[in-house]
Amino acid sequence: MVQYVRDLMAADPVTLASDTPVRQAARAMRERDIGAVLVVDGHAVRGIVTDRDLVVRGLAEHDDLSDTSLRDVCSGELVTAAPDEDVDSVVARMRKNSVRRIPVVDGGRAVGVLSIGDAAIEKDSGSALADISAARGNA
Repeated sequence: MVQYVRDLMAADPVTLASDTPVRQAARAMRERDIGAVLVVDGHAVRGIVTDRDLVVRGLAEHDDLSDTSLRDVCSGELVTAAPDEDVDSVVARMRKNSVRRIPVVDGGRAVGVLSIGDAAIEKDSGSALADISAARGNA
C-alpha cells in the first residue's frame, strides 16, 4: 500500500521570515521541541534552518550573532515535497540530496515537514533510528 507524505509529515510547521534573528529561531525550536524551522518570504518557502545550521553556519562563522538572520544561515538548495507524493520517492530524494528534513509545500505554502525519523518510525519501527526519533527530547 502506498503511503503519502501527508500521512507522515509533521503538520503546522514553524515558519519565520528570512530577516528573523537566529536567536528567535533557536527559541522557537526549544519551545516547540523541534529541530528545524522553515524560512519564508511572505508565504513562499525560501529555505530551512536546522539546529545544526545554527551551529555550523551561525556560531562557527559569525563572531556576533546579534546581527545574524535566518537568510545568513539557511540551507541554500531547497528540496521540497508535496503532500500527495508517495513517501518512498521522497525518501529517495532525501537520500540523493543528503537531507534529513524536507519542507512539504502545497500551492506554494508550507504545510509540513517530513523528517527521515518520521519515515523510519513508520517504515522500520524496530530500527535504532525509529527508537531515537520517537524518544522525547532531552532539552
